[in-house]
This record gives sequence, structure tokens and C-alpha cells, in this order.
Amino acid sequence: MKHSLLKAALFSTMFAGLSGGAAHAAEQIKVGFLTTLSGPGGALGADIRDGFELAVRHAGGKLGGLPIALNIRDDQMSPDVGRQETERLLKRDKVDVMTGTVFSNVLLPVLPGILASDTVYLSANTGPADYAGAKCNKNFYVVSWQNEDLPAAMGKYVSEKGHKSVFLIGANYPGGRESLTGFKRYYKGKLADEVYVKMGQLDFSAELAQARASGADAVFFFLPGGMGGAFLKQMAGTGLNKTMAVYTPGFSGDQDTIKAVGPSMTGLLNASQWSSDLDNPANQRFVADFEKQYGRIPTMYAAQGYDAGMLLDGAVRDVKGKIEDKEAFRKALRAASFKSVRGAFKFNTNQYPIQSFYMRQVAVDARGRLSNKIVGTIMQDYSDPFAASCKMN
Repeated sequence: MKHSLLKAALFSTMFAGLSGGAAHAAEQIKVGFLTTLSGPGGALGADIRDGFELAVRHAGGKLGGLPIALNIRDDQMSPDVGRQETERLLKRDKVDVMTGTVFSNVLLPVLPGILASDTVYLSANTGPADYAGAKCNKNFYVVSWQNEDLPAAMGKYVSEKGHKSVFLIGANYPGGRESLTGFKRYYKGKLADEVYVKMGQLDFSAELAQARASGADAVFFFLPGGMGGAFLKQMAGTGLNKTMAVYTPGFSGDQDTIKAVGPSMTGLLNASQWSSDLDNPANQRFVADFEKQYGRIPTMYAAQGYDAGMLLDGAVRDVKGKIEDKEAFRKALRAASFKSVRGAFKFNTNQYPIQSFYMRQVAVDARGRLSNKIVGTIMQDYSDPFAASCKMN
């Protein structure tokens, strides 16, 4: 895939309008984009990056009228690499804003240093519980969801379906543990078992045998990146998807997984705050232009990256490019004066979104492609359960 605005994933990228030499305050906005671009989760980081870059294109190659220096780094899904790259972005490159991180096991170790430096962080993916409640921070904004949200929506749906028991499986890292906790928050039935696997695991033969032996009539899983695709392929290969209903958050029912797994995903139900068929002008433009630019249907990761870019564009415009006035800049970000691809967008007091969640189903679209379509609304204007503990006004 070609990226006209990228020379390479590990090098700084300058968008149109940048001049050579050192820039003074408000002559440009420097964005540190730390994400996962290699390994089993690399496709997710690429989607967030591509969505963010499309937002910059839609904003005229700038953000709020300011030229942008976009410095992209690969954290390799490693906390140690994430720390090293964050140190460079903050101390050497002196970025104004950071964004892009996919996984909570990378974000959580680096976030204290980012916030202590009084640098704004916009999360285009993970929304850890740690910073949703008592540790909420004026410089931390989540454009996606709190980690429990989508699993909680699916737990509510599965409970209402009346399954006798559910087998849970998740990746053993903060986002995975929070996801299964979220499912259990609203699921009222019996749990057959709860199993955690190592991040990056791709062989699930033992876990599938355990699921079969549990007698559960449904399985809920949270396995990010290539893990989810491998799990679904192996379920289909063993025929277990014929005897157990399969449920997942939108992450593992998204376009990247559909591409990897194929027709056996037809009919899969998954919960999401966004879908490519949401009927609003911003989303229609985003989906059409993303497909034109990158030659593929966007994922929710791409949509979240796009919204992060558009949020930043609106805030910089609201302060007339004076991003050095940090309190005014933070206030403009909280106001969220941009057109989100999910429709109405607003922040809660903890600077996590208040939003609706939909049930999507994998089906053949009008052009004969497998993709998701919305088949119902699970929750409307939902606030995560941690916001009440946040003391920010």
C-alpha cells in the first residue's frame, strides 16, 4: 500500500505547508504518533494512522490552519520500545500532542511521563479504566471508548438472548482483562469458564477443546489483531461455531478480521460504536474517501484515527492556532467541535465519550463484499461506570 504522505513508518513525516528550519510556537503543530506497525497488531496501528492522515487531508493538509509535523514511530507492541520512543518524541522532538497507541500494555507505562510533561494525549483506541475514574487527567482525552464499553454492550445483548451459559476467553493484558470484566458487568447468566491466553498466541486448540467440554452454548472472546482471526478460523475448522453461538466486540468482527477469515464469518454479531453504514454526511465522506485512497473498507480503528484528527483540527481552529495557550487548547478539545463519523459526539467529565453502541452483523453488501451492517442499537448515550469517580469539572 502506498502512502503519499509517508516516507517510512519510522521516520518523521511533514505535511504540505511546512517550512525548513526550527519553528516558533504556533507556526506549526508537532504531533507524536506512537503506534503498532509491526507484528500481529501491526494492521491495527496502520489503520489508525491511515484514518488520521485522511483527516489531515480533509483538513487541507493542516490542522486548524496550522502546518503539521507528524512524527510516526513504531512501538512494536513493546512497552520498552514505547518508553524509548516516547522519550525521543517528548525531549528531542518536543511534540505538542501525542496519539496513535493501540494497546493498553504500551500506553499505561508511557502515559505518566506524557502527562507529567503537560503534553496532551488523544487516545484513538485504548481507554483504560485507570484514567477513567479517580486518575482522570486534564491532558488525557479518549476519542474511542472506555475498554469495558463494547464488551459491556455485548454482555447486555447476550444476556437478553437467554443463553444458558457462556465461555469467556481473552488476551491476558490490561485491555483483555477489562474487556471480560465489561462483559460480566451486564451479563446475568451462567459463566461456564473464564480463560486468559498470552498476547500474540495463535494456536487455540487447547482452549477450543476446553470450550467444547464446558457445555456452554455460547462463547465471547476478546483477542486483538491476528489473534481473533486465528481463533475464528480454528473455531470454523473444528465445527465448534456450528454448536456454539459466537460473540465478540467489534474489534474482532471488523474488516481486517473479515479479510483474514473469509465467508465463515458471515452472520457474526459484534458490538461497536461505529459502522461503515452509519448514515451521516461525515461518515459517508470518510468511508468513500478512505476506500478511494487506500483501496479497502475502513475499520473502526481507522474511524477512530480519523475522529482523533478531526477533533484536533477543530480544537486548533477554535484557539486560532494559539496552542501554546494550553488551558484554552484543552478547553477547545473538551468542546469537541467537529463532525464525528459516528454522529453526535461529546465528552463526559472524565474526557471519555458519551455515545451509543450498535449491534453489527457480518453480511454481503450491495457490491458483493463481506462487511458489517447495523442490525440494532444496544445502548444509547452510554456513560462508562468510572466517570462518577473523576473529579474534573
